[in-house]
Amino acid sequence: MQITNIEVICLRVPAPDQECEWGEDAVIVKVHTDTGLIGIGEADSSPEVVRACIETSQSNLYSYGLKSLLIGENPLEIERLWNKMYWASNYFGRRGAGIHAISAIDIALWDIAGQFYDVPLHTLLGGKYRDRIKAYGTFIPAPRPEDNRAIAAGLVKQGFTSIKFGGGVFGDDPETDYQIVKHVREAVGEHIEVQIDLASKWRTSGHAAFMAEKLEPFNLNWIEEPVLADDLAGYSKLAGKVRAKIAGGESLTTRYEFKHFLEHSRVDIVQPDITRCGGITEMKKIYDLAQMYGVQLVPHGFSTGILLAASVHFLAASEHGTLMEYSQSQSPLFTDLVANGLPFENGYVPVPNKPGLGIELNEDIIERYRA
Repeated sequence: MQITNIEVICLRVPAPDQECEWGEDAVIVKVHTDTGLIGIGEADSSPEVVRACIETSQSNLYSYGLKSLLIGENPLEIERLWNKMYWASNYFGRRGAGIHAISAIDIALWDIAGQFYDVPLHTLLGGKYRDRIKAYGTFIPAPRPEDNRAIAAGLVKQGFTSIKFGGGVFGDDPETDYQIVKHVREAVGEHIEVQIDLASKWRTSGHAAFMAEKLEPFNLNWIEEPVLADDLAGYSKLAGKVRAKIAGGESLTTRYEFKHFLEHSRVDIVQPDITRCGGITEMKKIYDLAQMYGVQLVPHGFSTGILLAASVHFLAASEHGTLMEYSQSQSPLFTDLVANGLPFENGYVPVPNKPGLGIELNEDIIERYRA
């Protein structure tokens, strides 16, 4: 079997000149083979930049476009192809968008392998530990603090026992942050887990510590990305001061960055995104690192149903993969891009058993939102 083409598809809901929110754009890849098998992958990143990383022509031995490296290769040789892409994109890859692009292709290769061997992806990863995975619901908070009461209560009514919010106005103003958390906690009661995601907007460890103390009466389960992932000293300071667990790492890529982060940040929870960190191949190595450092791994996941499916398979095959993120985005790229999307049922997401990722794309959605 040989790879014959790598198709890159950029999707966007708003017009190009309009602001785009998380979940409203996407880049997916289809890896085509001469047998007719097609693998599907995704990178949760800047779509046009990922497209360039894949489709750019070769410049020198460290600046190959990923597509040119893979045409004619056997898609089942996944680890070797990962290493080939990493080495030959050294100058523009190694971190950031270069690894995001590798992630999308890597997921598609695993999807092909599962279809070829006629087994679900979690079987290729060593077998599933569980048939369903507990999920927490994530939403972008409304600008008016009191409007978040209904949103949070609605998630509890759906069956979520754990919720998280971040993005939008959250993190911009201390009093608004306080009021949003207050309204959410009052709406859901004391027995629901509540997490917050700052997307690094608190900026300094001093301000983050001040806010964490201010919010302590609301019994937060974890505080996510209070400062940039580069601020390892800031993370370390917070870990020694804050009662809530500290989480981070969604912007990091490869085992190398995660090893450094785990060694110096003292976080309680590490959050690689399978569509950014290097795909399934690299996620396995990051998971092993997390276990060695005694840190819980809870993947980041706020994009399409492709990311959702890849995360579910990975967690099902991980001994301690017991919690996942479930986007509450109303973007059609989350709700409708995958025609047979994984449902949320009574607090959990079921683990699929179809070959590969087990997903089918809605081609009408692709054509409607193709950029």
